[in-house]
Amino acid sequence: MISATKNSSKFLTKDFLLKSEFAKILYHDYASKLPIIDYHCHLSPHDIATNRKFNNTSEVWLAGDHYKWRAMRTLGIDERFITGAATDEEKFTKWAEAVPYTLRNPLYHWTHLELQRYFDITDLLGPDNAKSVYDETTAKLQSPAYHTQGLLKKMNVEIVCSTDDPIDSLEYHKIAESSSPDTKLFPAFRPDKVYAVENPAAFKAYISQLSEVSSIEIKNYNDLLAALQNRIDHFHNHGGTLSDHGLEQLYYFELGSYDISTLFTNVLSGKILSVEETQYFKFYTLYELCKMYHTKGWTQQFHLGALRNTNERMLSKLGPDTGFDSIGDFSQARALASFLNLLDGTDQLAKTILYNLNPTANEVMATMIGNFNDGSIRGKIQFGSAWWFLDQKDGMEKQINALSNMGLLSCFIGMLTDSRSFLSFPRHEYFRRILCNLIGEDVANGELPADEAWLGKIVSDISYYNAKNYFNF
Repeated sequence: MISATKNSSKFLTKDFLLKSEFAKILYHDYASKLPIIDYHCHLSPHDIATNRKFNNTSEVWLAGDHYKWRAMRTLGIDERFITGAATDEEKFTKWAEAVPYTLRNPLYHWTHLELQRYFDITDLLGPDNAKSVYDETTAKLQSPAYHTQGLLKKMNVEIVCSTDDPIDSLEYHKIAESSSPDTKLFPAFRPDKVYAVENPAAFKAYISQLSEVSSIEIKNYNDLLAALQNRIDHFHNHGGTLSDHGLEQLYYFELGSYDISTLFTNVLSGKILSVEETQYFKFYTLYELCKMYHTKGWTQQFHLGALRNTNERMLSKLGPDTGFDSIGDFSQARALASFLNLLDGTDQLAKTILYNLNPTANEVMATMIGNFNDGSIRGKIQFGSAWWFLDQKDGMEKQINALSNMGLLSCFIGMLTDSRSFLSFPRHEYFRRILCNLIGEDVANGELPADEAWLGKIVSDISYYNAKNYFNF
């Protein structure tokens, strides 16, 4: 078994990823100390509001992290030590054994950044020091400084936006208003189940829940829209200014291609819609939602391109979001342009962030945003930060370069974690270092002037100020 406990003097130093002197200046003097606005993540509002104390390191670091789970399965580690009945310490030990083998995967960088930034552990994690690292980090987690709110404060997290279903009461967001003084928590409206009509029984059960929380008896499609407006109002009253949608692709049809009321009635009666009927229902319902967002002055987010739940055997065993998704190769451009154009045609296109999962579509997204930036808002339509499988050094560089070449990097609202872990915030540092290094290299190559004040401002804007000014928190 490989031993990996001693850190090289050249690995993960204060100048990690910064290859030029100008890059070091940009990062250390302009980016590193800025607060974090994490405008999209999957952190638990309950855990933030109640300032959860984690019993051990596996609870905060391994639970729910399907990035780590995929790596462990690849190494032949039994599911018992991943999502199964093994003890938390046994699971941590297996992860520690896996870490040396993750070299050149972003997990290797993230793991050691997180150990350093949160726990001041600079040794490399491996089987030889698994127990000592587990014991030391678990002991620190018992201190209030390492409860959820302390972990957020440690990383200078100013704002967190959770991802919440329309039926959520948002009670913990309300509690967090007074219980979390250093980090503000806001909800983001994620209505994916509202148009998930592929399974009529599950859809009907969800509509029943939506009817109950909105106090609107949903008997027809207009009732559904009224209930959704009710929930959007509810989110707005709790500080919500964002929606989010996880979609393979956006769909577009001529309005009236199908009778939406009939489709809704058919689904509630248990009828399985055809592929085109299903797509039309998604298209039209999203279209109606987007008009509501615009009225509220919200920002809408579209996460596009994930091929989800590909392994049916494991889906039935473990459920969704357990590490069996991949990049999809869906056609994006034409329907996306037509959908945005439909809203823009009546001046009802809200601020929009497009997240792309397939790197072959980076330039598609980078050019698409320019079609609908109309001068009304700075950076109204955004090409969102490199997402999911692209959330690594090469993926971030390609997204930044595509945006730079096809749009204006200076208007970019920057990084987010998209994470379920309270230990993931060094990803913002990772992004900022990569950004500063790219600009620093341009200066070193004579492709940008060595104007420290101006380039420092651009870096500061992308790291923090653009997001702060873009969202109406």
